[in-house]
Amino acid sequence: MSILDVVELDHLERELAGDAGPRVRVRNLRVAFQPDGVRRDVVAGVGFDLEPGQCVAIVGESGSGKSVTARALVGLAGRGSIVEADELQLHGADVQAFTARDWRRVRGREVGFILQDALVSLDPLRPVGREIAESLRVHGWGDRATRRARVLDLLTRVGVPNAALRARQRPHELSGGLRQRALIASAIALEPDIVIADEPTTALDVTVQAQVLDQLAGMKARGASILLISHDLSVVAQLADHILVMRAGEVVEQGPASEVLGAPQHPYTSALIAAVPGADTRGTTLSNAPVPHVGSTPARLPRDPDMPVLSARGLVKRYVGPDGRASTAVDGVSFDLFAGETLGIVGESGSGKSTTARLALGLEDLDGGTVQLLGEDWAPLPETRRRLRRGLISVVDQDPLSSFDPRWNVERILLDALPAGEFATSAARRARVHELLEQVGLPAGVARRFPLRMSGGQRQRVAIARALAPRPTVIVLDEAVSALDVTIQAQILDLLVALRESAVVSYLFISHDLGVISHLSDRILVMKDGVVVEEGTPDEVFLRPQQPYTRELIASIPAFPYGPERHHHG
Repeated sequence: MSILDVVELDHLERELAGDAGPRVRVRNLRVAFQPDGVRRDVVAGVGFDLEPGQCVAIVGESGSGKSVTARALVGLAGRGSIVEADELQLHGADVQAFTARDWRRVRGREVGFILQDALVSLDPLRPVGREIAESLRVHGWGDRATRRARVLDLLTRVGVPNAALRARQRPHELSGGLRQRALIASAIALEPDIVIADEPTTALDVTVQAQVLDQLAGMKARGASILLISHDLSVVAQLADHILVMRAGEVVEQGPASEVLGAPQHPYTSALIAAVPGADTRGTTLSNAPVPHVGSTPARLPRDPDMPVLSARGLVKRYVGPDGRASTAVDGVSFDLFAGETLGIVGESGSGKSTTARLALGLEDLDGGTVQLLGEDWAPLPETRRRLRRGLISVVDQDPLSSFDPRWNVERILLDALPAGEFATSAARRARVHELLEQVGLPAGVARRFPLRMSGGQRQRVAIARALAPRPTVIVLDEAVSALDVTIQAQILDLLVALRESAVVSYLFISHDLGVISHLSDRILVMKDGVVVEEGTPDEVFLRPQQPYTRELIASIPAFPYGPERHHHG
């Protein structure tokens, strides 16, 4: 009899006895790597139980060890990893004794694993229906016809519309939300009673995020045990019964969710909670970190103070797909952005918000409408006529690394962004680089470093410094903080507020995160299917929404009823 036969027999006996006990038991878990012969501990002393019908959440920033902890439970800690524990049990069996064959039988049947990036996790060459069916086939479930029916049932259960069509499509043909739901369907295909969800909602639109959370809540209600890995405390607050807070590989605090979030004992937990943005944080600082002295670099402003710095009228953009059909991504969008103001644009994926930003930047050709910058024509114009004014409008993207030349260090990246002819000597140019780094809270020594060897938060600060280099009037930020941990996001948002107030710069801020939009924006546009469906101040949009779509968006925001007193700007 193999070890898995023992596990299944023992599990059945405990279920029949009505005393299943904890499905997962972890005591003093340690995980280390030693790629160069030197041991580096990444998880040290983690312990918890996971009971039937319970959700345990592990929260913390990137590098805290939370994902490695989850992967260690299913034998996926990584090549060359050293996994040690006083106890590491699934259904009462010591998984430290498992062979590769044992693990293959456990994964999928006993434990379902939902990863963050469905595009990477799903086979790009295989229709998603066939991939889900394959997990059933490997475990000997049913015949081809029953597996096909099971796949359609699973896709329908996780909220995939038109399941028969979607099952025939490959991952790249599905939206992010549909891919994530297909991944959930695959993870729960064999009804595992333990589900590990590693950042399952990161980068998803708020409505899709709500649907994913509903699926996880439904599993929990049916008795599944869920281990949720997340840095999003609003998501954790919806689902978790028990929370572990990890930092640098160690658990700094754990306990019932209401106690950890409602009355945190550790300063790090308090900092995480304080960093959650929302309507109640507007006008306050989110981070305990000191905001750098940003100086005063006045932007070039229109002579008439009532004139918008950026004005769009009737923007239209159409695309022709591979099938030859034309689709309208942006349809008649108009807005004004004034000096020192932040205009937020929100909407789901495919709503047209990023395309609107690119039209405003002059990076996409218009099929209709006009854009004016400082009262003068900006688009449609040939780039040769825009070039001399290109420095008036800058951009910060979600992933700055892809926009940096990997051969350049930070100094060269910033030198390249300085206005031509503005500095007479190389010494003056280098002094301006150091001034820019100081503005975004980075030491001068960073100038010699390459972005690939920097953290995500540091790279985003370099991207903001580059955007500030030509002294712009407008900065377009397209999902500029959505990939950052909550505390780093808080520092960047505080920095953006300080820069806006000191430099009189204006932001066009694109995001699917309604908490961030509510915190930072003076006015908000809500987009759906390429059209602005609602516009107003944050209070008008969030407290008195007029359109059903806006109300649906707001209803999907995960409630976060915890948070300390905030410190107001100024």
